[in-house]
Amino acid sequence: MTSGNISAAEQAVLDEIEEQEVDFLRLQFTDILGTVKNVAVPARQAEKAFTEGIYFDGSSIEGFVRIQESDMRLVPDPDTFAILPWRNCEDGCSARMICDVYDTSTDEPFEGDPRRVLKRALERAAEMGYTVNAAPEPEFFLFEEDEDGRATTETNDAGGYFDLAPKDLASDVRRDIIYGLEEMGFEVEASHHEVAEGQHEINFTYDDALSTADNVATFRTVVRAIAAEHEYHATFMPKPIPKINGSGMHTHISLFTDDGENAFHDESDEFDLSETARSFLAGVLEHAPAITAVANPTVNSYKRLVPGYEAPVYVAWSDRNRSSLIRKPAARVPAASRIELRSPDPSCNPYLAIAVMIHAGLEGIENDLECPDPVRENIYEFDEETREEYGIETLPSNLGDAVDALEADDVIYEALGDHVAPKFVEAKRQEFEEYLVDVSQWELDRYLETF
Repeated sequence: MTSGNISAAEQAVLDEIEEQEVDFLRLQFTDILGTVKNVAVPARQAEKAFTEGIYFDGSSIEGFVRIQESDMRLVPDPDTFAILPWRNCEDGCSARMICDVYDTSTDEPFEGDPRRVLKRALERAAEMGYTVNAAPEPEFFLFEEDEDGRATTETNDAGGYFDLAPKDLASDVRRDIIYGLEEMGFEVEASHHEVAEGQHEINFTYDDALSTADNVATFRTVVRAIAAEHEYHATFMPKPIPKINGSGMHTHISLFTDDGENAFHDESDEFDLSETARSFLAGVLEHAPAITAVANPTVNSYKRLVPGYEAPVYVAWSDRNRSSLIRKPAARVPAASRIELRSPDPSCNPYLAIAVMIHAGLEGIENDLECPDPVRENIYEFDEETREEYGIETLPSNLGDAVDALEADDVIYEALGDHVAPKFVEAKRQEFEEYLVDVSQWELDRYLETF
């Protein structure tokens, strides 16, 4: 039985809090850069959180509000309730819920909340008759810690792609991460050692786009916490070690109609892609440079996006090779027809990255954009003349160029919204300017004694 203004879903959470003897709740959200934040409250405040929200100082959060307009309100989503798996419940359990942020001055959803940015994209899709499903493939590195508990870049194994023990010494860590994720409601499909030493990938199932973004934020938190229990440092930095493969977050995406049919599937097409899928794909290609600023948001991201390390840099699509920006994976059943954007990396804010992908694709559908032919050759082997012949452009080569592309693209800039877009651009321009005036160890090694 529910009470007052408490919904059935909220009451179910309150009941579980009591049954599991939860003593603390972590109310989770992200800033515009994708950093997970949380406000911890005693579990007895759960009903108040549902009915009134929990207030916090928004001026302390990157890109939220100015000091004179600082009061914000967290409203938890009961569907995201989960017991934190790394806490010993003998000493009292902790749980988390992901929250929507509200502006207390208007009592409306805060337009600077990245989760709200994604919800706006999903509302646009719904108006066009679609729901959006997505699935990421986040990669990460596990590094040794030094005697002071600080991260190094020393890997604990010499494993390679799909290697088993003894080369893959972190299989036990991955196992415990998977157990932790499953305890939090994840359905893990597969895990394996990636190409580089110390690099790993854990894949979870396709889901609606909002749940997927929530899961990415949760995934990063769980991986770090459980790795730390094993005295390893987990990092989602795109390129922590030079001259080897970096970490990506290939993102699969598809649209479904209101009657549950996959709008991307057409069995009469050579590639099983509908005209809707082709226009969506064309929209993503059209806006790829601006998307890059959001999906690859750090200076370090562009150390990964270079030819020769399996990361896409060329704006093209293919059904068979992985040198293109977008791949059409083989689909065994109609429901699995989808496209895979291979450029995003796991340092991105998942809410913003998925939102701009959706807006770009929907723009392609609305404008009936024509999809170019797939490129089946290895684009890495093309010279510049051949790429020009094929009409293949390249992604921005650095964060500064990517931000320029973002500001020049009305569709992607407006997808972020009037609050997030300028704050995001400001933060990224500052990051790039700081990078430009820094002197790296490489420069010192190369030039200090030479000149």
